[in-house]
Amino acid sequence: MHRRLGRGINFGNALDALGGGPELPLEERYFDEVAEAGFATVRLPVRWPAHAGAAPPYAIDPALFRRVDAAVGAALDRGLRVVLNVHHHHELCAAPDEQLPRFLALWRQIAVRYAGHPERLCFELLNEPRGRLTPSRWNAVLAEALAVVRAADPGRTVIIGPAGMNGLDALSALAVPDDGNLVATIHYYAPFEFTHQGAGWVAGAGRRLGRTWGGAADEDAVRADLAGAAAWGRARRLPLFIGEFGAYAEADMLSRARWTACVRAEPSASA
Repeated sequence: MHRRLGRGINFGNALDALGGGPELPLEERYFDEVAEAGFATVRLPVRWPAHAGAAPPYAIDPALFRRVDAAVGAALDRGLRVVLNVHHHHELCAAPDEQLPRFLALWRQIAVRYAGHPERLCFELLNEPRGRLTPSRWNAVLAEALAVVRAADPGRTVIIGPAGMNGLDALSALAVPDDGNLVATIHYYAPFEFTHQGAGWVAGAGRRLGRTWGGAADEDAVRADLAGAAAWGRARRLPLFIGEFGAYAEADMLSRARWTACVRAEPSASA
């Protein structure tokens, strides 16, 4: 079992896109470049709900499965680890009771299809649960989804994260199932007013341009955040994976470089 994921990179805006607009084609050379650059893991966000039936049996489009197969195979063939997730399941976050059967059906199909793959393939149950997926509701849904995966694939590494957008502050509310093949994940974008300044999808972010980052106080804040998360994981003997971090392009470039280097170099951030 691979519970140490090491340095990773996200292949977003590809399999998580709707297909009706700009979309990253996952060419073979991208996987070569990632491996040659020394990365250990590729995270593959997949928007399964946009390519699955709305009624039972909620069948996933075979064309999407073929695209995912190709990406997973390309990564594994190069010795990379893969994190395969359910991404952008907005319907589940908005109406968990109504959408739960569909969510479980997605994982039943995914788990069965990839059960025979090498252990370097990991499953991440859901990207950034939020909305009506409150911590208590998400903990229950998480346990059900994990049981579905385990029925088809008992030993696969499964990645779980807290409600509240996988935020670090929400870790304390995450109920960790009794399962020896789990990794916890968080997404790290602090301070938000720096990393998301100018982002059009964040309300009011465009009014807060100009926040720079650097210096002892800023660095200490990052270290304290990540040390706290690492302590949470150690107390539960659970590896921690920072599945996403970064700063939007509107931020000062030098500050972005400083922030990224600080987060990347912090030992507590290692999975």
